[in-house]
Amino acid sequence: MINKLKRKLYKRGSSYETTIPMPMLFGLDDKKKYNVVFVYEKGKWVVSFEERKK
Repeated sequence: MINKLKRKLYKRGSSYETTIPMPMLFGLDDKKKYNVVFVYEKGKWVVSFEERKK
């Protein structure tokens, strides 16, 4: 079974935004702040999270 998440892009000013689905956030500590990192590797987008530095 292949899991797939589709998200709409929303125009905001001169850029575009999308939301991150909650199931992707369950493993994160809600008391910390994170950056979402999108990397294009071998023809696919990889999404990861990194904790923000203070």
